[in-house]
Amino acid sequence: MTAPAVEIDLTLSAPGFVLRVATRIPNGVTAVMGPSGAGKTSLLEAMAGLRRGVRGRLVLGSQVALDSARGINLAPERRRVGYVPQDAGLFPHLSVLGNVRFGARADAAAVDAAIDTLEIRPLLARSTLALSGGERQRVALARALATQPRLLLLDEPMAALDPGLRDRVLPWLLRVRDEWALPCLYVTHNVGEALAVASHMVVLDNGGLEAEGDPRSLLSAPVVVGEAQAGIENILSARIVAHDATGGTTRVRTDAGLDVSVTLAADRPVGAPVTLAVRAEDVLVCGAPAFPEGISARNVYPSSIVMLERTGPDVTLRGSLGEDRGELLARVTPAAVTALSLAVGKTVWLAIKSHSIRLG
Repeated sequence: MTAPAVEIDLTLSAPGFVLRVATRIPNGVTAVMGPSGAGKTSLLEAMAGLRRGVRGRLVLGSQVALDSARGINLAPERRRVGYVPQDAGLFPHLSVLGNVRFGARADAAAVDAAIDTLEIRPLLARSTLALSGGERQRVALARALATQPRLLLLDEPMAALDPGLRDRVLPWLLRVRDEWALPCLYVTHNVGEALAVASHMVVLDNGGLEAEGDPRSLLSAPVVVGEAQAGIENILSARIVAHDATGGTTRVRTDAGLDVSVTLAADRPVGAPVTLAVRAEDVLVCGAPAFPEGISARNVYPSSIVMLERTGPDVTLRGSLGEDRGELLARVTPAAVTALSLAVGKTVWLAIKSHSIRLG
C-alpha cells in the first residue's frame, strides 16, 4: 500500500470550540466540506502552523512538522506549506512579481514554473490593487507554488468570485492539480467543485471528522446533503473542437472524450482549454428505451444509473456514460423516480440543452 502523503492527528482547543481531526490524506486533491463553524479554516491554519496551542502529530511526506510528544513544532516557514486564504492575501506594497517571489527562497526556476503554470507573465509588473478577482487568485496560487510546497492548502479560493469568474479560475486549479501532483486540501461549499477537482473528501462537523472517502460516495452524507441543496453542478474539463456559426453552436470535447454542443463561442480558438458547468437540475432524464426524438436538446447520451441518492427534497442520479466517457449528475423529484421507474442499473437517456451549459 502506498504511504499517505499527509498524516494528521491534531487537537486544537479554543473557547467554546475543540477541533479534533485524525486522518490520512493521499496524494492529489482532498476536498474539505462542512457547515460554517465546522472547523475547516481552523484545520488549515493548524496545519500551516498559524495557530497556537495545536497538539498532536502532523507528517508531510517524510517530514515531521509537529509531534507534541517529541517536542517537535516547526515554524510555518519551515513546514513548506503553501496556503491560499479566501481573500488571496496578496501584499499590496509588492508587485505581482514581488508577491510570487515572496518566500521562494531565491529559487528562480520555481518562480518561473509557477508563473508559467498560471500564465501570469503579462501581469508581473502590475500592482496587485489593479487585478481582477480571478487574477488575484491566480497570483496567490502562483505565490504558493513558488515556495515548492510539500502541501497546498486552499481555503475557499473561489467563494468570493461570481460564477463567470469562478468558471475561468477553475481550469487553472485543475492545471495545478495535474501538473504539480501535490497533496492538496481544498475547502469548498460547492459540491460540483468538490466532485470535479477532488479524488478524496473529508467532511467536518462540530470540530470533528464526520465522514471521508470518494466524493461521489458521500453525496448522501447529512452534511453534504445540506450543501447539495444549494445546487450541484457537473464541471468538466474540455477543449474547443469546432465552431458552427450558421447553427449557432460550438463543439467541445471533454478530457474523457465526450462531445458536447454549447452556445456559439467564436471568440474561443479551436484547441483552447475550457471548463463546462451545468447544473444537475438542468440535466433532463428520459426513461424510454429508444432515442428520444423531437426534443430541442443537442446533447443526448445513453447512460447507466449507478447511484440514486436522496439529497434534501430531491433525488440525485449519477449516470455512467460508458466507454470511459465519464459521468453526469442529474437532479429529479421523487415523483419522477417513481414515474420513470428509475433504479440503479437501468439505462436512461440524459439530455442537456446547449444554452444550459456555462463555458469557463
